[in-house]
Amino acid sequence: MEQTNKGLGFYRIICRSSATLLFATFIFTWFHLAIAQQPEKLPRIEYVSPGPTNANYAAFLRGLRDLGYIEGKNILVEHRSTEANLDRIPSVVAEVVQLKVDILVSPNARAILAAKQATKTIPIVMVVNTDPVASGLVDSLAHPGGNITGITRLTRDLSGKRLEVLKEVVPGISRVGVLDDADTPVQSKAFKDYEAAAHALKIQLQSLEVRGPNPDLEGAFQAAVKARLRALIATQITVLIPYPKKIAELAIKNRLPLMFESSSNVEAGGLLSYSSNELENFRRAAYYVDRILKGAKPADLPVEQPTKFEFVINLKTAKTLGLTIPPDVLARANKIIR
Repeated sequence: MEQTNKGLGFYRIICRSSATLLFATFIFTWFHLAIAQQPEKLPRIEYVSPGPTNANYAAFLRGLRDLGYIEGKNILVEHRSTEANLDRIPSVVAEVVQLKVDILVSPNARAILAAKQATKTIPIVMVVNTDPVASGLVDSLAHPGGNITGITRLTRDLSGKRLEVLKEVVPGISRVGVLDDADTPVQSKAFKDYEAAAHALKIQLQSLEVRGPNPDLEGAFQAAVKARLRALIATQITVLIPYPKKIAELAIKNRLPLMFESSSNVEAGGLLSYSSNELENFRRAAYYVDRILKGAKPADLPVEQPTKFEFVINLKTAKTLGLTIPPDVLARANKIIR
């Protein structure tokens, strides 16, 4: 009888142990299934620009898709605009930094500089007009250092070429106006980059400064007419970025041949542009995002300079202005808008 009771006790212990093991196995399995079913945290990219979404931003997104990134599925991309207001840049950048995003992307040098001052850890990808070394964004093109890398578009380096093209297109040109930012320090003004080339080409320059966030474009064009300028260059500065169509319309109204620093703006009605291939630049920015998400450090990714350039002519605008574009100039154009 005693042996029977001992056997039953042992049996009960075995049953309890088995039940406990089964319960533990169930809890363990449920826990891992719950973890597996939790949504994976997607990398978050913040794109900060002076204006609304445009063709350049679309090219950046297309570059991400070409690399296998699908918005909402394996990456999150959000666009934030500073609305062409220089005063808003620090606050917008601060918001992005506080979100602890994975990467900040921007085509605006001031936004990049603000981000550099606000964070040393968030990777920053730039696609800027200015020389990133001279402006203090990176240590060198080959070895950027810090948390910034990306692409320099050589916009300022092409200033002389634009003046050369204007002189070929506008017969007897001697006076040219440059739309520039009144709030930019003298040493950083786009106007400064045109001066040396203008002197060599025997062209007199006049700075037509405007102030954001609501630039007096009509006043600038009235000043251009009063000064008897023969052509204008609209620089790619923050306060002008939202207004390519208005600038082009005022140029046509006042019969002033207009050179843009961005190829996309010629479609708004400008006469000419000479620049690096902007869409290619922004598509290439996606490469940097991909490398960083896969573990590369910005400091180890050299800053790229463009190798493709675009010369765009709007023949419709030329006809409106009564200009005949020389055949040899037309032959050099990468794109002609008719």
